[in-house]
Amino acid sequence: MLGSWPGAALTGVALTGVTLPAMSATAQPLPAATALPATAVSEALALLAEAARAVAPAGARVQTQAGTPDARLRLAPCSAVQAFLVPGAHPWGRTRVGLRCTEGAARWTVHLPVTVQVWAPALVSAGPLPAGASLQPEQLQMAEVDWAAAVQPPFDNLAHLSGRVLARAVLPGQALRAPDLRARQWFAAGDPVRVVARGPGFAVSADGQAANAGIEGQRVRVRIGENRLVEGRAVGPRLVEVGP
Repeated sequence: MLGSWPGAALTGVALTGVTLPAMSATAQPLPAATALPATAVSEALALLAEAARAVAPAGARVQTQAGTPDARLRLAPCSAVQAFLVPGAHPWGRTRVGLRCTEGAARWTVHLPVTVQVWAPALVSAGPLPAGASLQPEQLQMAEVDWAAAVQPPFDNLAHLSGRVLARAVLPGQALRAPDLRARQWFAAGDPVRVVARGPGFAVSADGQAANAGIEGQRVRVRIGENRLVEGRAVGPRLVEVGP
């Protein structure tokens, strides 16, 4: 059992129905690991690449690289290994993909660590820029970057960056992403705002008055009528969206 083996932490691999060799008081050489089937790994990488392309920019170049399972991993022989996407795992960046034995004396499941790169054009800094700089079109240029290098995707539309203020310094050739920019104030406390709520098959809206300043992406309270307060997120000029 994993819990009874000191130092049984694994690197990037989740195991179900898989055993590791027991360790005696006097350490013995570990048996050689049973390698994951190469064809199954290839199928897993292809499955993850397909998932990445589904949410990547059109024409993006997707590259996958499998990580290395723990050398102590021992897998029972299996005649059929199935690849699957791990629920909740992101389709790109440092992620993981599943492999399960469907035909064998002992069923097992492993999560293989994978790095997925998504190469596509995006806006980058044409030179070094200090924090507080107001971005101008001549300071930016298009270049191929790895969209999966950070959680937030880079900007690829100049209209979304022109005039924005940098929250931190950026280096030449650095892709611009949301955390690099100062949040905008869409409206002030007391301003009239439009409140919109959307859901499956419906959309409703109402006019109200902001109870506090509307900072981009942050929660804000809006007074509708005399006694009703609702909470939403500031998403645009004098616009508040209510929802999860």
